[in-house]
Amino acid sequence: MMHAQLDPTTRQALAVAAVEAKTRKDLSWQQIADAAGLSPAFTTAAVLGQHALPADAAQAVAELLGLDDDAVMLLQTIPTRGSIPEGIPTDPTIYRFHEMLQVYGTTLKALIHEQFGDGIISAVNFRLDVRKVADPEGGERAIITLDGKYLPTKPF
Repeated sequence: MMHAQLDPTTRQALAVAAVEAKTRKDLSWQQIADAAGLSPAFTTAAVLGQHALPADAAQAVAELLGLDDDAVMLLQTIPTRGSIPEGIPTDPTIYRFHEMLQVYGTTLKALIHEQFGDGIISAVNFRLDVRKVADPEGGERAIITLDGKYLPTKPF
């Protein structure tokens, strides 16, 4: 039976313990995702408290990180989502996404509505990918793909 969390603090505490174990064991998110049998983006979000893991994935992640049976159970619960407290984020990496949406949010909305019509892009039926590529001008670039299913507004 699926269970949902009411209070996010236990899941946040588990995220802290999991990241400490990841650091102590010198593991990458890719290695944890490989153990889970899921994508790095989904697995990372789940370990950080934003998704529930399937039972076999929760067990594999907990074993890899050296977490107990309570952690296995908690990794399977439907979390209270939202990892950024109210207000403008202060972490520079997260802030840049906030800034991108401040600058390009209305542009994205206009282009999506022009191409698809009235509706939304799902964050439930969704894929996320992050890749590092060489910049022809030197250095590196990040390619971030947000791939969500379009859900049209339905009059009722």
